[in-house]
Amino acid sequence: MDIKEIQNLIKFVAKSGASEVKLEMEDLKITIKTGSQKTETTIVQAAPMGAIQQVAAPILPIAETPVETEAKDNNENYIIVKSPIIGTFYRKPSPDKANFVEVGTDINEGDTVCVIEAMKLFNEIESEVSGKIIKVLVDDSSPVEFDQPLFLVDPS
Repeated sequence: MDIKEIQNLIKFVAKSGASEVKLEMEDLKITIKTGSQKTETTIVQAAPMGAIQQVAAPILPIAETPVETEAKDNNENYIIVKSPIIGTFYRKPSPDKANFVEVGTDINEGDTVCVIEAMKLFNEIESEVSGKIIKVLVDDSSPVEFDQPLFLVDPS
């Protein structure tokens, strides 16, 4: 089971209203517990050497944020670059380096715009569009959800 399937399962459980879901496979055990305030996910997977990895991640309720509403209402001519995964958003490759992009930066398709850390892996996020960065919608080192808007890009 890959990360996208796990993310989809978490979303489905959060929307369904179930209080707890357990999924056990050959080498994978997932428990998702939801409460009135938060969702907790525990994933236990057997590693090749018999070690066990456990990840607990709070999942925020899926709802439209004020940033998304603002982006839809005021910026219809702009393209929104969204997060492809859940994780922690970073604007630069390391603390001592410069940001990948700033407001006003011209980007091309395939340019790295940020890094999202998920499960101790740093994933470079590449732009799928060309244009100019109009607005950065997420603060550095902030948690992001799947499909959360990250940048506004003017394609003209």
